[in-house]
Amino acid sequence: MMIKTKDRINYIINEIVDQYTYADSTEKPWIIGFSGGKDSTALLTLVWKALLKVKEELPEPYQLRRPVYVVCNDTMVENPIIVEYTDRVLEKIGTAAKEQSLPIFVQKNIPRLEDSFWVNVIGRGYPVPNNAFRWCTDKLKIKPTSRFISDQVSEKGEAIILIGTRSAESQARAQSMKKHAIRGKRLTKHPNEANTFVYAPIRDLMLEEVWGIIHQDAPWGGDNSELYSIYRDASADDYECPTMVTNKKHSSCGQSRFGCWTCTVVPKDKSMSSLINNGFEWLKPLLDLRQSMVEERNKPENRKTTRRDGTAAVNGMGTYSDKYKRNLLRQVLETQKELQSIKPHIELITNQELIAIQAAWYRDLVFKPLVSDIYNKVYKTDIDMDKQNDKVQKEVELLKKVCNGSPQDFDLIQELLILQKNKSLLNRKRGLKDDMERVIEKYLNNN
Repeated sequence: MMIKTKDRINYIINEIVDQYTYADSTEKPWIIGFSGGKDSTALLTLVWKALLKVKEELPEPYQLRRPVYVVCNDTMVENPIIVEYTDRVLEKIGTAAKEQSLPIFVQKNIPRLEDSFWVNVIGRGYPVPNNAFRWCTDKLKIKPTSRFISDQVSEKGEAIILIGTRSAESQARAQSMKKHAIRGKRLTKHPNEANTFVYAPIRDLMLEEVWGIIHQDAPWGGDNSELYSIYRDASADDYECPTMVTNKKHSSCGQSRFGCWTCTVVPKDKSMSSLINNGFEWLKPLLDLRQSMVEERNKPENRKTTRRDGTAAVNGMGTYSDKYKRNLLRQVLETQKELQSIKPHIELITNQELIAIQAAWYRDLVFKPLVSDIYNKVYKTDIDMDKQNDKVQKEVELLKKVCNGSPQDFDLIQELLILQKNKSLLNRKRGLKDDMERVIEKYLNNN
């Protein structure tokens, strides 16, 4: 590394020390958006070195009083290569911070169950995102981040978000940073979050300087050679997809090097294709499924003619049909099973999501087939969602007796009970009365 670069790095470290200790005497927490990518890794490295300097050189009044949260958002549909790498790094960060007595705490956020990708696509029938309907950013990234920031602000009154954005990334990024900058101030107000400020310590670094920082040993232990290898193998473009997003104006992950493997905003996933071509052939089923979702998205036979609220959809292209949702669930489970034959720990869709999908289907008055029926067919098991335990079985037998053998009455009451139970699962009790009325109306029309 050239002397000029060393001087610039040292200047940034000293600036971070000053901001942490002298420029702001409060204890408002620092929140670092950590994706595991090059810029966020470089940012955390410099902050870590600054905290070590504070610990070793400064007197007690300026010691490590401010917590630093390393926040990583897992959308639950991230590229598995990145998930595996980031999880290992986060574990090292948490362990090393304790060993070095630094106030650095790892926080991994995931979307709420009702906001997860598969619950919305397979459960509620949202078409996979595109440029005109990019619902995923808000549900998978903005909301988890906002909740964590709000918690910190509620406790401390204010919070500071450290971001790894650089002016040299692109002209648009440089203009955006300049627009929000305040002359003579390191911190800028966050555009969306109240009582929250933004700090970009590496804003002036060039790409070569970022890699220079990363080529050194990580202060939390080990080296960053694996990160370099991932970037090399996934070489498509040089933009890092942020996994901590608080602004809907962020660029699409589909244009980034790393993002959600399900991203359908652009027609082709260059990074996934590049990884497959560079030895990660086991990722191909994911790429194939993603391409299938792109191709199947706008076929009229896969869509209802109405939105979820029952109103007519534009061009008759509403939510996914029940048939396509069942077919997509089967595809996801088959892909998961195929990957698990090579990587047993891989989980594309969680058990909690499967239960929530079933709850969403019940809400839409789709009672057959069950999610478990599709799961059983793929995995050749005999799970039965209707027969969970002896208590449930006793309730069913008692209900049958009360109905005097009338299958129509039994089905009606069963469906009403199912609706009530599953409303609480997704934290969406609103609309229960209307759903029950629809079930009763269907029953009356059929009798």
